[in-house]
Amino acid sequence: MSCFSSCILPPSMLGIMGGGQLGAMFTVAAKTMGYQVMVWDPDPEAPAAQFADVHLCAAFDDSKALQAMAECAAVTTEFENVNAQSMRWLAQYTVVSPSGECVAIAQDRQQEKEWIAKAGLKTVPYRVVCAESDIDSHVEELLPGILKTATLGYDGKGQIAVSTIAELKSAFAKLGQVRCVLEKKVDLRAEISVVVARLDEEHTVCFPVAENQHENGILAYSLVPARLPLSVLQQAEQMACRLAQAMEYRGVMAVEMFVVGSKMQLVVNEVAPRPHNSGHFSMDACISDQFQQQVRIMCGLKPAAADLLQPCCMANILGDVWPLQAEPNWSVVLNHATAFLHLYGKKQVRPSRKMGHFTVLAQDSEQALQMARALHLRLQSGAQEFCSTDVNLS
Repeated sequence: MSCFSSCILPPSMLGIMGGGQLGAMFTVAAKTMGYQVMVWDPDPEAPAAQFADVHLCAAFDDSKALQAMAECAAVTTEFENVNAQSMRWLAQYTVVSPSGECVAIAQDRQQEKEWIAKAGLKTVPYRVVCAESDIDSHVEELLPGILKTATLGYDGKGQIAVSTIAELKSAFAKLGQVRCVLEKKVDLRAEISVVVARLDEEHTVCFPVAENQHENGILAYSLVPARLPLSVLQQAEQMACRLAQAMEYRGVMAVEMFVVGSKMQLVVNEVAPRPHNSGHFSMDACISDQFQQQVRIMCGLKPAAADLLQPCCMANILGDVWPLQAEPNWSVVLNHATAFLHLYGKKQVRPSRKMGHFTVLAQDSEQALQMARALHLRLQSGAQEFCSTDVNLS
């Protein structure tokens, strides 16, 4: 929808499939902009439910809930494992972004890599493994590598590092002999991501490139701007836009990339058809944030400017922090002059579960990272209070 005379305006009802933290942050953004929100999530304690006008507390295959979503002025999703066919069905009755076709691509690593190639972009060398007979001498050139399930993997789940043919066969068995993708390990210099907000060919905006650091397969820190040459950052944005264009994508999409070797070659790792954990920094450090962009684009509005206002570092808060005490001492973050806390309102605490994040603003991304690590350490150790004088802000 590029005809802005037919934009969806407040107080129209917007629908979102999924009510986790991404759904909650979308709902807050939409409500702040004057829209009503309908959240579909089977969890009665879904974080987004506390902010929504309507909570469809029903299974994702519930036909009545699907029909209710069709009454919304526009519908989006907070996760890629939503039923893509449901999104295709909804598109007959309302505006759906991203499309069911784009969601289906992101759900399948094989399709995803094929679309990356169609866009003229590179991935790491890989091979699809559908049966043990696919594991032959020809795969040795991809070892050491990582075997990943073609579908349903996230946050390090559904993937196993392998170094030999024997390990590969064992890993394939452990993953249930489902269709997998074997990816060759590369000389990884950095992991980065670009969050793209695309309405159409003429209206596409990128948030600044984030440099991502993972721990145990889960994002730990995102530094912005990434500590890479300007030419690499510009190329990353161009690649992300090129892929979104090839997919005819409409919505917010995160494109994760690897920076490989001494020549800093960029290859695309994967995409997420939604706002992304690595884009949370935009809530505190940019002119607009990724959830406002999600609302704007599903309503047919031009994406807002996404310029970075100040260097920053986003840090994830996992459930591992909780065992030290009944509730972490949030004053550690809240008393810091340039740190901003976001908790997701999840009732059940589990190790490795994303419970919240905080963003630290600083003079440069390296300083922001050091400050974020210090705050994280104090949270984990149960420090009573953090005083901003403990870390040099100058």
